[in-house]
Formats: sequence, C-alpha cells, structure tokens
Amino acid sequence: MFSRTLHHLDPRRTFGRARVFMFVRPVQEFIQTESASAVLLIIAAAVALIWANSPWNHEYERLLDANISIDLAIWAVEGTLHFWINEVAMVLFFFVLGLEIKREITIGELSNPRVMAAPIAGAIGGMLLPLAIFLLIAQGPEARDGWAIPMATDVAFALGIATLFASRVPIGLRAMLLTFVIVDDIGTVFVVAVFYSSDIQVLQVIMTCALVALMLVLYRLGVRSMIVFATVGLVAWGTILESGIHPTTLGAVLGFLTPWRPPMSLDGFVRTARRLLDRFSTGGQSPESPLGHDQVVDALLGLSDLSSKAVPHVDRLEHQLHPWVAFLVIPAFALANAGVQFDPQGVSEAFSSSVTWGVIVGLVVGKPFGLMGATWIAVKLGAQLPEGVTWQGIWAIGLVAGIGFTIALFVADLAYADEELLRHSKIGILAAFAIAGPMGFIGFLLLPRIPRHIRASLLTEASEPTRKP
Repeated sequence: MFSRTLHHLDPRRTFGRARVFMFVRPVQEFIQTESASAVLLIIAAAVALIWANSPWNHEYERLLDANISIDLAIWAVEGTLHFWINEVAMVLFFFVLGLEIKREITIGELSNPRVMAAPIAGAIGGMLLPLAIFLLIAQGPEARDGWAIPMATDVAFALGIATLFASRVPIGLRAMLLTFVIVDDIGTVFVVAVFYSSDIQVLQVIMTCALVALMLVLYRLGVRSMIVFATVGLVAWGTILESGIHPTTLGAVLGFLTPWRPPMSLDGFVRTARRLLDRFSTGGQSPESPLGHDQVVDALLGLSDLSSKAVPHVDRLEHQLHPWVAFLVIPAFALANAGVQFDPQGVSEAFSSSVTWGVIVGLVVGKPFGLMGATWIAVKLGAQLPEGVTWQGIWAIGLVAGIGFTIALFVADLAYADEELLRHSKIGILAAFAIAGPMGFIGFLLLPRIPRHIRASLLTEASEPTRKP
C-alpha cells in the first residue's frame, strides 16, 4: 500500500505540500507540548510557593543549596542544585529556543519579513514599552538593574491559553502569537548575552568561539556523531562558564547554528525510497522470488536510515529535546525559583516597592499597549494583518503576553544580587501572572467562534496523501 502511494508521488508536485507539512506539524506539536507544559509549570510553581511558606521551608532551602559536584580528573564542576538548574539545565532550554528561532527564520513564520512586518513590530513594541514603564517607575540605579524583567513573555503560558480557545483563534492569529513570542525570545537572548554578563574574560570568550567554530568545521567535514558534538559543546560550556558571559547564551547560539537543511533532499528521498520499496512490491524486479529474512531486514534498515537523513537536524533535535525541556527543565526551574516567602510585613513592603510595581505595570499594561500600538503603526505604514486577524484578537494576544513567568524569573535572578530586590521582583512577576492570566483568558473567550466549515486544519490538508491524477 505504501509502495503504491509512493509511486504516485511526484517529488516536484509534492515538495510544496511537504514543505507546508514540515512547518505545520512541528508547530502544532510545539504548541500542544507547551499547553501541557503550562499545566505542569503551574503545579511546580504552586508546590514551590506552598513549600517555601510551610513549616518545612528550611528543607526547601536545604534542597536548593545541596552541593553537587562532577569530577572528571582533568576537569571538575561543583555547585548547588540551584546552580545546576539555572546554569546547566537552562542551557538546554535556550538551545531548544535557538532551534525554534532558526526554524522560524528559515522556513517558518519569520521567513517572509514583509508578511511578518506587523507581528515583528508588535513584538518589539511589546518589549520596549514595558522596559520604559519599568525605568519610569523603579527608583534608584540598583532597582533599575531589573529593566529587562517585564520585557519577557512566557511561551508556555501564552501558547497554552491560546490552545484552550482553538475554536476562536484563527490560524493567522496563532501565527502572529507564535511570531510575537519568537521575536520576544530573540530579544531575551540578546539582552542576557549583552547586558547581564559581567567581568568578561577575553581568553575564555576566544576559546568558546573557537570551539563553536570547531563544531561547524566538523559538520562541514561530514561528522554527524552527536557524541562528538555533545563533547565539544560540554567543553565550550566549561569555557563560557568562566568567561563572564552567561552559559545560556551558548545554548541559544548552538541552537541557532544548527543546520536546517536535511542531509538528503525530498526528491532524493522519494526516488531512493521508491527503489527500496520495490523489493516488497509484486511489481518488483523478481516477484517470483520472495525475499529472505536478511533481505527484508536490510531493506527496512535502509528505509530507516533514509528517513533519518531526510529529516532536518533542527526538527529532529527539537522533536527529541523539547519534551525534556517542557516537562522536566522548565518545571524544575519553576520549583527552584518560584519559592518566594510571603509574610504580611514582607508582602506589604513588596507592594510599597517601586520594583514590584515596575514589574506589574510593565507586564500588565506595557505589554498589551506596546504590542497593540506598534502593530497599529506598522499597519498604517503598509504592513498587512494575516487573514482572519482582527484588532480584538491582537488585543487578546497582548493581554496574554503580560505573563512573563519563566524568563522573567530567570532575568530577575540575573539582575539582582540583593535578596530584598529579588524578592520584590518575584512578587511582582507572580502578581502580574495573577492579573494577566485571567485577563488573557477572558480576552480569548470574548473572541467570536470560527465557523465550523472554516475551522479545517491546515495539518489535515497538508497530511492528506496525494490523489491519483
């Protein structure tokens, strides 16, 4: 059956449809995973808050301060559990982030800048206005060190809420939301790399760049072993750890530099797979000679290797790593960083702090108005909104963009060495989440339902087998 189907596939005619499917399928899987991850993220954050404010809060602190060391004789790393989560596990998070950015820029939502002008402008406005609001509200140079906190949007929560209202969110609006969060992620990576790195050690930076260049050379020379690249990447992590640049920057860079072209083209895959499948077809070269066991295994292994070569490295790595990041790394990060202790006096002090209000107003007010205003200006200058997208839908996106949970907590941890300012910023992030979450929920709920006959999925259309001419 599959052999006959493949015979009717014209590689040239199929390429356009497969290209659409190659983009839509990963995006749909990405959004579905983020939706489930958002639930786990809420649970992890709730556990952290309850634990940190329980009689067993010392156990919570003891867990995060537990010392973990790895000694390989020639190289050793030692740190607390909090260090391993924030400085090591989050590198994997930023690596997947880099993969997503690479895919969007090459074949995804950001591959056509003219079409994406409006959402890109909106995303920039959604970063700059919260930044400006925070700087206006925060009092004092040390307090203003957290200026990048309200710039961030939590991908998991934003996409998760949008997924709950799939019957009200057209494809064009989903594409805009995905573009917003991707551009927001690019801004976050840039800010962390440039503004939240200190005491730069030039020699270590040069060594890190040399190791990254070595990985590119090895790939050009035909090396495909993940063990080799993981080993070189681990050494690069060790050098950047001592360079003064935050190690998550390396993860994002390596993800972005991952090749997006598969080793084998779609045309080549179809032709070669057709020859292999002919061995199982009664229309093959020798129908009267049934295949032996070794021949069957050899053909199946050939198909397996062939399909592996036809999948872009960006998609393969993202498919393999994204569940680990979504269901392990991000919840672990929330568990380690959301444990803010609340006491009446501490909460009262937090809500009298300019840092807390800078974060809250920046996220809850700055995000929707910045995003909406910049998008409106872009449209007035000639940009076009995707089909089916209304200003009401863009406002709903702006509301949900005010949830800056994961990345906001991450930036806060980098920005403040002072425990009091850090606690105030985290309370502001949690308060903004408590406000922006329900507002975004209501914003999507008020969108009109998409008529049933228009609700056909692009994935279904792309994945249908090509019919006989």
